[in-house]
Amino acid sequence: MKAAFLTGLRQIAIQEAVQPEIDDPRSVLIRIGTVGVCGSDVHFFTTGRIGSQVANYPEWTGHECAGTVVAAGREVKHLKAGQRVAIDPLVRCGKCDQCLCGREHTCRDQKFLGAAGGAGGALAEYVVMPEDSCFATPDSMTLVQATVVEPLAIGVYAQRLAGMQAGAKIAILGSGPIGLCVLLASKAAGDCKAFVTDLIDERLEAARRCGADWVGNPKKSDVVSALREEEPLGVDFVFECAGQQETLDQSIEMLKPGGTVLIVGIPEVNRVSFDVHAARRKEVRLQSVRRQNECTAAAIDLVTSGAVNVDQLVTHHFPLAQTQQAFDMVADYRDGVVKAMIHVAE
Repeated sequence: MKAAFLTGLRQIAIQEAVQPEIDDPRSVLIRIGTVGVCGSDVHFFTTGRIGSQVANYPEWTGHECAGTVVAAGREVKHLKAGQRVAIDPLVRCGKCDQCLCGREHTCRDQKFLGAAGGAGGALAEYVVMPEDSCFATPDSMTLVQATVVEPLAIGVYAQRLAGMQAGAKIAILGSGPIGLCVLLASKAAGDCKAFVTDLIDERLEAARRCGADWVGNPKKSDVVSALREEEPLGVDFVFECAGQQETLDQSIEMLKPGGTVLIVGIPEVNRVSFDVHAARRKEVRLQSVRRQNECTAAAIDLVTSGAVNVDQLVTHHFPLAQTQQAFDMVADYRDGVVKAMIHVAE
């Protein structure tokens, strides 16, 4: 089969790979249809690492994916050949203390698609995944929509983790795909006023289409002062989705006392800092967000019900042979790209 491999910094090659086989009776063989290019994929592409996870070239890549079941292990109960599925890229052990207490996303023996040393990559014609990582999708859902379910589930989890009440005022710093998914999930969950910032005007326009009540570009204005003019008391929650020191600083400034910063973005650096006295005086809470935790089914429901339109996030399409071009475009923020989608199956 054909698969995309990272072969060096900013280098991707389409190579032949051994087609995986079902080696666990509870797993399924999936023909991949579409794969989205995620910011974490781009971290590996541009820097060769995320924190302690370091690429060992050639390295499989890609994790946002959807496809069609080709074959099922003998103990698979709910899936069969021909079904289309959205995929949670996490493979959990199901036995550790974290899995047993409902925190599968922090499983102590987890593997993840497209992560260095993980479970291989999704940018391949076929993958094998456990049944409990696969979610059957209705006929009305396209494979592209099913692929975007993965980042949308992160938005759903972040919104749930915040514990937002009706009428909440929120800021989302960074309106790339994850920030927009947080926005869509928050707006679908109930009444809230959303302030969104980004350095790229095209992404701010996307935020407006997704329901943002106010947008600001830090390159063109002091977004903290502008937001405080709108909300002098500050906002209840800030979703930091850019992974930058600047946006973490802005988060503390934008919050009202007792507010919460939810750190959703993945920084390229290992350490960030914050003004401890500003945070202390406001009694700010800092909450990290680790992927999605059992929110895939909820994300599918949001899409199929029409409560959320994920089609508007996908701005560019590429065949597998042009994976290098897709990654270059996303890494360089070219052509107003929001979400690039790679079509593996012809």
